[in-house]
Amino acid sequence: MISTDAVRGSRARWRGEALGAVLFDLDGTLLDTVGDIALALNRALGEHGLAPIPTGEVRAMIGRGAPMLVRRACAHLGLAPDEALQALLLEGFYHHSERIEEHAESAAAPYDGALQALAGLRAAGLRIAVVTNKQHRFAAALVRSLGLDAWVELVVGGDTCAQRKPDAAPLLYACARLATPPTAALMVGDSINDVQAARAAGMPVICVPYGYNEGRDPRSLPCDAFIESLGELPSLLLGGN
Repeated sequence: MISTDAVRGSRARWRGEALGAVLFDLDGTLLDTVGDIALALNRALGEHGLAPIPTGEVRAMIGRGAPMLVRRACAHLGLAPDEALQALLLEGFYHHSERIEEHAESAAAPYDGALQALAGLRAAGLRIAVVTNKQHRFAAALVRSLGLDAWVELVVGGDTCAQRKPDAAPLLYACARLATPPTAALMVGDSINDVQAARAAGMPVICVPYGYNEGRDPRSLPCDAFIESLGELPSLLLGGN
């Protein structure tokens, strides 16, 4: 039984069940950030005399957080496993990510329909969180700088909990902070990480087909539904589906 307190004021439903919160992935779902990620990665690689990786190839490496991105970049460049080098590259990636934000070099932008979706869902009484594998300080800075904090009340980063997606812990943490049981929450993402995390947390998951799914066919994701644009989400959830 869903607590009436958890969904008080919300008019949203998913397959007949009341919703109190929607959790969004960030990179590849709400925001197109591949340009920033590729820029920070290539600056870190360049500091060690390593060749840059084209943005299109970096796109296929995104997923499961920055440490995995660095490991995939090293494998792509044919480097032997080297934990010390990977640690230096990760540190450089974080450093350049911060510098890109500080110097207003970021090209990150909301996908079409993202702002309308956030506004529509918030107006319908839903609580909204971002749950991402990006470090919290970078995710929160992007949410603020692009004005998404007008609707997003909580940002859960890859370093907020002891585990990151595809573990359920970040989603369950968000639900606890939003005072919403997982059964009254919905995950929206673009990758298998989001699907697996939602399944583990016991909540439904809707996917967009345009994001960063680790180079896999996004249409292969075993989610509950696809939407072509986030702009479709308010009508889907408020129409009773």
